[in-house]
Amino acid sequence: MESTLTPSVPDDAPALAGAIVVHAQKLCEIHDHLWRVLSELSIPTEPLTDHRQTASVDFGTESMARVYIYQTIYDLAQREVADRLKNRPSLLKGLGLDQPPSQQNISYAWKQFSHRTKTALEAAARGVASEAHDHDVISEALVPIELDEDQDDTEDDEDTDSTVSRAHVREHGTKVVELARRHGFGEFDSHRAENRVYEDEQILDLFSDACLTQGSAHSEGEAGWFLDENDVCDDSTFLRVIKQFATPPDEEVAVPIQEQQIEDIVAFTELYREELLRSFEEATENILETIRHEDPFDDRHVVAAVDFTHVPYHVWPWIDKNDQIPKAEYPPMVSGYKDDSEIKHGYTFATITIVGNEVPIILGIEPVKEHSEWEPADAPADSKDEVVDVLLETAQQYVDLDEVLLDRGFYSTGVYASIHERGLVYTTPVPKYEDDYEAIKNIQSKDGVDAAVKHEVPFAVDGERHHTAEFLYVPSTDEDADRNYAVFVTNRDHVAPEEIVHVTNSYSRRWDIENQYKSVKSFLPKTSSKDYRVRLFSFVFAALLYNLWRLTDYLVKIGTERPIRSPPVVTARTFVRAVGRSLRQGG
Repeated sequence: MESTLTPSVPDDAPALAGAIVVHAQKLCEIHDHLWRVLSELSIPTEPLTDHRQTASVDFGTESMARVYIYQTIYDLAQREVADRLKNRPSLLKGLGLDQPPSQQNISYAWKQFSHRTKTALEAAARGVASEAHDHDVISEALVPIELDEDQDDTEDDEDTDSTVSRAHVREHGTKVVELARRHGFGEFDSHRAENRVYEDEQILDLFSDACLTQGSAHSEGEAGWFLDENDVCDDSTFLRVIKQFATPPDEEVAVPIQEQQIEDIVAFTELYREELLRSFEEATENILETIRHEDPFDDRHVVAAVDFTHVPYHVWPWIDKNDQIPKAEYPPMVSGYKDDSEIKHGYTFATITIVGNEVPIILGIEPVKEHSEWEPADAPADSKDEVVDVLLETAQQYVDLDEVLLDRGFYSTGVYASIHERGLVYTTPVPKYEDDYEAIKNIQSKDGVDAAVKHEVPFAVDGERHHTAEFLYVPSTDEDADRNYAVFVTNRDHVAPEEIVHVTNSYSRRWDIENQYKSVKSFLPKTSSKDYRVRLFSFVFAALLYNLWRLTDYLVKIGTERPIRSPPVVTARTFVRAVGRSLRQGG
């Protein structure tokens, strides 16, 4: 391997490159993408010749050598490397740096390396990339589709681009849809006997059809009977298998759930959550492994949004509200919430989603048990800080987060403390604020900028100071507001007046999660079931379809060299239809 990777140079350059590549080979056997390999790659410094005064430099020999290998593999200019290191804290940490070097720092360090050292590092970079490819760290699905060499160059440019794009999307998309199906649906198991009539994939196919049409188990079963489709089961079988997807193996529910005590129901709910979310998280891990080669998260400033959403339940909880008499069998996971000032009832779910400039994947889901006025005072309930902490724990298994954006409903010292303790930045609006400009006129502001900041506001936990935060005041976007201010809180270090608008404008990235909820809810089939397993499975599966759609659109864009944040090439509805067809052909 060394003779093909390393040019003939004096001294031990080939041996040095070979040693680096051998370690990369071992790392490629245990890691699933190139970024992890580079972060843990061992680079011997003794054979390297660095003519700088290494005892007094800010950037050591090993870290700068690692930077150069990274730069060579990704084929970046020094300015591009400097910009990435400045804007991507995870990359900076992974390459062994405490602070970002400037382009001049990088250029100077490289000039002070000897010719032998430069040659060895260049050879090592080629070898590391080769090992990554040989070990499938670089996914074949991400290789761009080549244009036909005999393409007629005389065609009209606009028509050619349209024709080529459609042909390539179709060619690449078919493969990717099959990839998405395998990565997502294969993780769900109903744990039924081997002599079952309908396979799990047939049930998931039926559920996908219900998601596409927003139908129900009854409507899909009736359509199968009417069309004489032998691979479509009746609605009772369909619902039974859906419940089994959410029930751990060998776990029996002896009494109908709605007839049990609330404490028992909540305990069972936790079992369902663990079973279904295990499947969802394994599918999510498969999705992220598929896109690791493009390094969409790990060396960038990664921003996530956390929020609650509600799935309506159109049943009144009271027998007589005036006399405070609730329905005894009302589903305990249903709670009241406000929507456009109207009180509604529904199931609550929390999610954490990548937002901003990266592919918007849902990293975690948490069903939320809220306390409702018709329940006993001591009924179990989840706190917001517990929910946020669990979501962050889940998300950080997959990506190195840098920042979390939350809705004003999460304004809570416990939530902020949980995020701060993880070393993450948070930003959220303040739900109540002083709207009189006179109250903030003495807060530090910048001349000519209608914004202000109040520095180092303390937050306490258990009576003791935990951390400080910045309160940012910016003009309200409400057209009817008269000198009213919106207020944001963030634990960034000392926000300068000229940074206020940038920080608050960046909060708009949180709207990605609102668009996500619209897509997920558009996938939810209809059901009147009171069984929480059906409700939970519906939301989890709809979220999985959303992730698989995003994966498919991302890979098609990579394959056809389109911008990642451009409008979807493959629409959500088209994807679900394609998945259903793929299931029928594959099953």
